[in-house]
Amino acid sequence: MEHLPSWLLTQTATFAHRLVADGLGAMGARGYHHRLLRSLIEDGPASQADLGRRTGIHLSDLVGALNELEGTGFVGRSPDPADRRRNVITVTDRGRERAVELAARVDAIQDELLAPLDAEERRELVALLGRVLRHHRDRESGNPEAG
Repeated sequence: MEHLPSWLLTQTATFAHRLVADGLGAMGARGYHHRLLRSLIEDGPASQADLGRRTGIHLSDLVGALNELEGTGFVGRSPDPADRRRNVITVTDRGRERAVELAARVDAIQDELLAPLDAEERRELVALLGRVLRHHRDRESGNPEAG
C-alpha cells in the first residue's frame, strides 16, 4: 500500500488530525477555533454564512464552534445593520490574543508532524500538496483551466 499516494495521504492525515486534536485540545481549543479566529483577523468581520465559506467549515459545525468562541469571549455577534436577520461575527481583543497562542501551538504541531523533513523538503511538500488540492478544487468548481 505504501506505493499508493492516496493511501499515504490518508494515513498521514489521520496522524495530522490526531496531533491537531490532541495539541489544541490540551489548550481547550479545536482546529475550528484556530481557523475561525485567523479568518476574522486576516479577512475581517463576516456573517456566519460568509465565515463558513471562507473557512470551509460546514454550517452545523460552524455554529457550535462560534458558540464556544463567543462563550469564552473570543468573538462577538451583532446584528448586521444591512440585514437584521443575520449576525456579523467579529474577533475581540481576547480572541486576538487567543489566536496568537493557538498559532504558536499549531506551528509546533506542524514541526512535530514534519519532523523527518528538512526546511526545503517541507516547503516542497507544502507546495506539491497545495498544487494537487488546487487542481481538484478547481475541477470540482468547474474551472475550465484545471487540467
